[in-house]
Amino acid sequence: MRLTRPMLALGGAVAALALAGCGSDGDRAAVPETATGSLEHLAAEAKCTPDMQTDADTIRQAICKRGGEKYILATFSTDRGQREWINTAKDYGGYYLVGRKWVAVGHEDVVSGLRDRLGGTLEVGTDHSGGGAGHSGGDGAAHSAGHGG
Repeated sequence: MRLTRPMLALGGAVAALALAGCGSDGDRAAVPETATGSLEHLAAEAKCTPDMQTDADTIRQAICKRGGEKYILATFSTDRGQREWINTAKDYGGYYLVGRKWVAVGHEDVVSGLRDRLGGTLEVGTDHSGGGAGHSGGDGAAHSAGHGG
């Protein structure tokens, strides 16, 4: 899959929604089996009414809400396309809940909460704040060690 301007713009949108935060516990006791299916199926599992933003052959993307927070839910036609998208988007920081051919991107507590419904693996984007460890106003990558999966 080739990266295009719309995909890079999508990365910018992800960055806008992927805000810094702390407070989730990285030690979830019972993570369900990772969900699979269409964007609509995943949204239903997450109890979200998706606001479709992109509906293309290679990627489908919607904005969802969880409480007062928004997050991106995206599905991909290929595993490779998904990984390329994630690798590019992670340069913008943020928190990513990753399943097979899908990703949810948003605030740390939102994606951690979604993990209770959708399963998946938590990934953290790159911290470009230069502020050191802890909660220095960066995107939180400095405290990502407990978020493996």
